Amino acid sequence: MVNKHSKIQPNIKRQLMFCGLAVITLLLSFFIASYFFKNIEKRKENTTVEQPVSNPKKLQVWYKNQSPPPKLVITPDLPIFPDKAQETLDIKENPLAYEEALPREIYEPKIKNDNSNFFPVPKIKGNRSSQYSSLQNKEMPRTISSILPNWRKFSVSADIIQDKPMIAIVIDDMGIDKKRSADAIELRAPLTLSFLTYATNLERQTEMARLNGHELMLHVSMEPGSDKIDPGPNALLTSLDEKELRRRLNWGFGRFSKYVGINNHMGSKFTSNVKLMRIVIEEIKRRGLLFLDSRTSGKTVGAKLARELGVPVVERNIFLDHENDKDAVNTQLALVEKIARRSGAVIAIGHPRDATIKALRDWLKDVESRGFQLVPVTSIVSKYGLPSL
Repeated sequence: MVNKHSKIQPNIKRQLMFCGLAVITLLLSFFIASYFFKNIEKRKENTTVEQPVSNPKKLQVWYKNQSPPPKLVITPDLPIFPDKAQETLDIKENPLAYEEALPREIYEPKIKNDNSNFFPVPKIKGNRSSQYSSLQNKEMPRTISSILPNWRKFSVSADIIQDKPMIAIVIDDMGIDKKRSADAIELRAPLTLSFLTYATNLERQTEMARLNGHELMLHVSMEPGSDKIDPGPNALLTSLDEKELRRRLNWGFGRFSKYVGINNHMGSKFTSNVKLMRIVIEEIKRRGLLFLDSRTSGKTVGAKLARELGVPVVERNIFLDHENDKDAVNTQLALVEKIARRSGAVIAIGHPRDATIKALRDWLKDVESRGFQLVPVTSIVSKYGLPSL
């Protein structure tokens, strides 16, 4: 007789063995999987550490991204305009300024009030806001237009009254801060608006300025005296050879059209270099333009060279906005009027800043009722800035 339990025992042993193998397999699989996933996580962590970490405090150069305008342009106090404290900052940890500190000098050269060379710009009837568009629509006779230099051809008409003090307001740094540039364009004409060469949408912006009755100039970046100041792309530097200097000049001259001349953006170092400024003045003469010396340095040779080479030239007398404060700008505008009464003409330079625009908006309403005439730069050049005949 066969024992029933003797048959069952081997089956139980076999089943227990299979269960043990299954458990061991599961445990091994778990440990292998855990090890594998841990390695993946480590690789991810290592990859993350090796990637460069961007510094959120580091500010990008503001002229490289202009739509929409970057923060530095929306609030153009600092670092666009440096103050005394900024000169001590570590350049590696702090953003550069994009404008030299404005000289506080009031420059009043002795002017010989000689009208022998006076050649007024052609007069056009109608309100100032339509003067330029009228000129463009009617055009001068071709025989006259063909012989006029570009600074006359593209000038804005102004009815010059003899012996009435002339005031020309120039707004520099136009075109970068689109919002404030548009606000400046809306100011009462005629102003002279100088657009930076490296701004964008220049043809559109300058055409709007012309249609509103303003005169145009080209604002050319030149090397400042401090290496803490960024003069922008294609700036004229003293380290450039003549070929590269002319290339950058040609690039700037081609950025938009129908301007009457150029003035320097910054340039306290470059404008004191006789050899390099001679190249600039020669290019200005070749194109039939005028030169406005912004006088960012008392060592500038720009105006002197222009006179020597027979280029129409005038110089900045006063800056308006050392401080972004309306009362401070109004104080400078009062000085503008005093200089105009003493000298017969004055050129004041401001910038598209909130305080400057607000102050000018009010001042322009009644400046002529106080005995002055608001004119574009070419009117002062015509009377005082022509080369000797």
